[in-house]
Amino acid sequence: MTNDNKIDFVLIWVDGNDPKWRSEKAKYDPLMGDDQEVRFRDWNNLRYWFRGVEKYAPWVNNIYFVTWGHVPAWLNTDDPKIHVVNHKDFIPEKYLPTFNSHTIELNLHRIPGLCEQFVYFNDDMFITSPVKEEDFFRSGKPVDTYGLDCICFTHVSAGAYNGNNIEIINSNFKKDKCISKDFSKWFSPKNGIKRIVKTAMLNSWPWFTGMYYDHLPGKYLKSSFEEVWQKEHDFLDATCTDKFRNKLHCNQWVIKYWQFAKGICVPCSNKYGHCFHIDNDDVFSDVCNAICREKYKMICINDTPRTTDFQGKSAKIIECFDRILPQKSNYEK
Repeated sequence: MTNDNKIDFVLIWVDGNDPKWRSEKAKYDPLMGDDQEVRFRDWNNLRYWFRGVEKYAPWVNNIYFVTWGHVPAWLNTDDPKIHVVNHKDFIPEKYLPTFNSHTIELNLHRIPGLCEQFVYFNDDMFITSPVKEEDFFRSGKPVDTYGLDCICFTHVSAGAYNGNNIEIINSNFKKDKCISKDFSKWFSPKNGIKRIVKTAMLNSWPWFTGMYYDHLPGKYLKSSFEEVWQKEHDFLDATCTDKFRNKLHCNQWVIKYWQFAKGICVPCSNKYGHCFHIDNDDVFSDVCNAICREKYKMICINDTPRTTDFQGKSAKIIECFDRILPQKSNYEK
């Protein structure tokens, strides 16, 4: 790969058990913000993220490991691909300290040395079978699934953030022009029949009612972040100013939607991965089966307030990962 085509991975992580971090967080009143324990607790399976990258994506250029300042004792920070990045290394000082994941995500483009092409992972997203560079970017463009959607507003959904994201998109783009300009992308067979049908049904509305989002690793261009910050500075600045997540905020999905609206993505199937919301035992059984069978290229193990027997499920997930990734990686001491 040339320098222009190199792909970096960015992973954000917080050690919710770190007493220094908890003490710092306790200094700030979340008010109406989201301070649920589920936002910060650790499943203790991070080493399998690194093992999965080494086994299934050895071509990655650099790994930027973003933390509040804590680093797992087992992490080999001497590995040349690993770059530990503290929040203060890239997030503007006026937003610090922050316990708002949206602030961290919306400033990722400021990480020193980060490539134009990068894949963003939450710490609950894993690679579980071989992936190629072309699964993420082709000819300098993100590979993603196009589709119009409706926003679900409930107490436990991300509807509020999505609504704010779509407000930004509708303020900057005309839907009819976006769809007509890139009709072959929005209605590409690669998006899947379900996406095509839903897009066709929602296409009669003159504005964007929502966009499809798969809650899997995000494929981003650094220049897309820079453009959205230039166009919508005040909205992003207000989001980043709050110490905790708040339903008045936008989030990093607005960058993905911006890339769709501009038509810079290459259409792909959404069957390469799956997000499992751990809110019942049947879903938990499915995620264990998916890991052991290496069913998907990527998965998300999404913790929820309805997750029961957290310790037991955490131990079982580790057992499943150990079946496919038993060998210590070079990223471990």
